Amino acid sequence: MPSAVTLPGRDVVGQQASLSNLGKIVMQNQCGVPSSQSPSSPTSPESEQSLAAQPHAKPLRNGVSNNVSMSTAVASPAIASVFKMTDLTESPLLSQSVNSTAPSSPRLPPLRQNSGTQTPRVRPHATTLNIPGMTRSRVSPDGRIPQRDVAAKLVIVMVGLPARGKSYITKKLQRYLSWQQHESRIFNVGNRRRTAAGIKVPVHASLAPEHERLDPPVEAATILLNGLSATHRNGMEHAELTALDLDAHDDEQHEEVDQTAKFFDPNNAKAAAIRNQVAMETLDELLDYLLNKGGAVGILDATNSTLKRRQDIVQRIREKEPKLGILFIESICQDPHLLEANMRLKLSGPDYRNKDPVKSLEDFRARVDAYASAYVPLGAYEEDNDLQYIQMIDVGRKLIQHRLKGFLSGGISTYLSSFNLAPRQIWITRHGQSVDNELGKLGGDSILTERGHYYGLALYKFTTHKRKEWLMEQKSKLAQATFPPHPGDNTPPYPDMNKDLDEKNFCVWTSMLQRSVETAEYFDADDDYDVKNWEMLNELNTGQFEGMTYDEIARKYPDEFHKRSEDKLNYIYPGVGGEGYLQVISRLRDMVREIERITEHVLIIGHRSVCRVLMAYFMDLTHEDITDMDVPLGMLYSIEPKPYGIAFHAYRYNEAMGWFDEMPNYRPQKAARGSV
Repeated sequence: MPSAVTLPGRDVVGQQASLSNLGKIVMQNQCGVPSSQSPSSPTSPESEQSLAAQPHAKPLRNGVSNNVSMSTAVASPAIASVFKMTDLTESPLLSQSVNSTAPSSPRLPPLRQNSGTQTPRVRPHATTLNIPGMTRSRVSPDGRIPQRDVAAKLVIVMVGLPARGKSYITKKLQRYLSWQQHESRIFNVGNRRRTAAGIKVPVHASLAPEHERLDPPVEAATILLNGLSATHRNGMEHAELTALDLDAHDDEQHEEVDQTAKFFDPNNAKAAAIRNQVAMETLDELLDYLLNKGGAVGILDATNSTLKRRQDIVQRIREKEPKLGILFIESICQDPHLLEANMRLKLSGPDYRNKDPVKSLEDFRARVDAYASAYVPLGAYEEDNDLQYIQMIDVGRKLIQHRLKGFLSGGISTYLSSFNLAPRQIWITRHGQSVDNELGKLGGDSILTERGHYYGLALYKFTTHKRKEWLMEQKSKLAQATFPPHPGDNTPPYPDMNKDLDEKNFCVWTSMLQRSVETAEYFDADDDYDVKNWEMLNELNTGQFEGMTYDEIARKYPDEFHKRSEDKLNYIYPGVGGEGYLQVISRLRDMVREIERITEHVLIIGHRSVCRVLMAYFMDLTHEDITDMDVPLGMLYSIEPKPYGIAFHAYRYNEAMGWFDEMPNYRPQKAARGSV
């Protein structure tokens, strides 16, 4: 009976072997391998001359040179002889062969371009998403942007006229990036300019390219950890500010330079020289931070309102490192109420502090006019040069973006789109006492104790009281506000204060765990509150240690207990579902954006790790402080966003009174060593 499969004859096998030889000759001709090394490829003077003209092997793509056609290769005399051996038109397709039986047809794997055996890699590495705690690679085991991936790093250049909210945007943006564990700093040209001009900047004696906040017009409570404020801790990381040497022969160099509107006149040559040099030196410090000191994002906070200045900035960055990413962010204000609030802030700033407010306002408006005379918005130049930019109108009301490429730029755009300046309160507390709290156990999903239920009732009554009190205070401030402000009146109104304050919703968000849900039971029974449960607010999952106490862990798993004590931020609990603080930060990213987006009040009833991470964002805590902040049961925190930062208040549960007592000048402390 005939076979169902017809095997190729001997002549077909020979033809396939000839084709294999043909392929090898083509490869050898293009790779620079002398044909004499192959016993089946005859040589000729012409082929030797051709090889001599190609001393280096050219990179291959899928095993074939990408710059030579097959017709050119076949034209070689060395190959032509092979074609005489068989008629290719009579050969069956290779795909019709069951198995190749050619004795000398080894597989030729495609050569890797710029591999270690050839020339060094010249193209930049891929700049894909880096999330600390959620991504890992050989060069970045912790998920942070590695130092070698310069193309993933970003220079953010602010653009806009004075009093357009640039510093407000930069401080919030830097706070968010730092909270996401991306090393970032602000480099403020104005602070360096004031020092260069002989004005004493009312901050610590260091250049301010850091986490420093605007000096608030009204003193707000500050976070102190280990006896040092965040501003002071960050300030110690930077070098002493050195005096500028614009003109060594100028006897007036160290005299205080006039900082009125005349200083910002484009026709003032001396002042323009100071401003330009200060801007470039600040940029150089930013670039040094990114290229040599492990930084991921540097924010240049200045007006940068002229086309010439922006061209100089791009040129300087390209000279230092052409692969660095550049993102321009322009703040444009069209809302008169927003401009009024911003101008109030400026009148309380270092240039006008303790001066007559009416004259200060007149001078500041003249300064804005001076900048406006040479102002060129983002547009044609940036688009012609394929530069990334975001135009932000009225601090988030409208966004225009162009050519956003990297994951950092995309994330920044999403974050900026959630901005709003609506007056509101953000409350953060842990759940009431649970059964597992009494036993000292980790994790779990236990119910509240009787004391925990009473805490929920007191929380409901107190929050309702503070909600009504806040509304009365805002209406009173709005009625008394004047512009320009009277001497001593440094509190700017909210830009949105002209809108109706009576109907402001109040959201209550809990986790999916019983102890959090039960704490909100009284809110859930009141239609005036919108209660929602969120899985992303669940407590940090302790993996195989769920339901254990710390003493048990230390006794049974001393190595794990020690590892966590040494590095709580990066530690991940072993076992199925085990998490660490970096994982909690990652899953709370969307939660933070939602808090920034909504205009209503919100109360978050969370857990210890969740409250720590959220407080770290709003209070701008350092990486080290996130895991050590003491957040005991019974503490209630109030955070009120302001145009200059936040107003922070803390309250402690008074169990005997069923109420909360305010704690003036409250300073969160580090938790005891060895605690959760």
